[in-house]
Amino acid sequence: MKQIVQTGPESVEVQQGNRPSPGPNEALVRVHTAGLCGSDAHAYKYEGGYEWIPIPRIMGHEYSGEVVAVGEQVTGVAEGERVVEEPIHHCGDCFQCDNGQENVCQNFSITGMHRDGAYADYTVVEPQHLHSIPDGVGLREAAITEPTSIAARAVFSQSTVTPGDTVLVEGPGPIGSLVACIADSMGANVLVSGLSRDTTARLPRLESIGLDTIDVESESLEERIEGRTDGLGFDVVFDTTGHRSGLETAVEVTRKGGQIVVVGLPGDPSNLFMTPVVRGEIEMNTSYGSTWTNFEQALRLMENGTIDAHDITDTSVSVSDPATAFEAFLDSEVIKPLFSFNGT
Repeated sequence: MKQIVQTGPESVEVQQGNRPSPGPNEALVRVHTAGLCGSDAHAYKYEGGYEWIPIPRIMGHEYSGEVVAVGEQVTGVAEGERVVEEPIHHCGDCFQCDNGQENVCQNFSITGMHRDGAYADYTVVEPQHLHSIPDGVGLREAAITEPTSIAARAVFSQSTVTPGDTVLVEGPGPIGSLVACIADSMGANVLVSGLSRDTTARLPRLESIGLDTIDVESESLEERIEGRTDGLGFDVVFDTTGHRSGLETAVEVTRKGGQIVVVGLPGDPSNLFMTPVVRGEIEMNTSYGSTWTNFEQALRLMENGTIDAHDITDTSVSVSDPATAFEAFLDSEVIKPLFSFNGT
């Protein structure tokens, strides 16, 4: 089978491997479509916090596919079923798991990082980590279920967004774009901020589906705050940038009594000035990963048309040239590249 293997920092190869066989408690999934996300890009660069990933490693954790074989002890899934995987596997035994907080499990493992992933024609997975895809959702569209579930958690579970709220989403990457789409669908007044590098593809793509955007390197965010919020500041700010400057800006533009939700993972430490946060009683929350419920929410958002995968995805990338896809993502030339496997 074809498989995309990371062989070193900024080095990925297309290799031929052996088709895996499912164990007694596993399902064999024929991969249809697999997405490239920010954590894949960080792993590709082998940045700080990702050097622990064993190399070589078959990458990929966002995917859709069809079950083609099951182990003799599997009962929860059947051959022919269309599925997506919850790639962050929780242990089920730690305090957080027992406390209903599986998304922050102490002993989690991630497909494509702790174990070989889904950038391949076939992958194996235990069925408890699979969700069935509704009939109204295509396999290509379902490949973005995992990032949609992360956005659903950020908006539905971790934020206070209500209809009519003024919302700033910092960062027009995959998660930021999906957060913006979900908040917009709730009736919030959403603005997405990006940098000049995002004006080539990402911000125009979001504008084309009716979202307001701003390039903060060439336009005044302060003027937008004045016009959109009467100078009060945003009710809710989502920081999806993964950079400390995103949180620092969020503190400056959130209204007193408002909320900041940090979704991105800033790698560098920040000397955040907390006085305005305390004096303004700005609520600061975080959102990490997603739960079983968020996955189901994501699938229903796609089923009812709230989230249209075509709005943010790009299928022009090729499995035969994965490095180009990674570089295009890192250069903000696309929002969400999708790899097609098995000749799909």
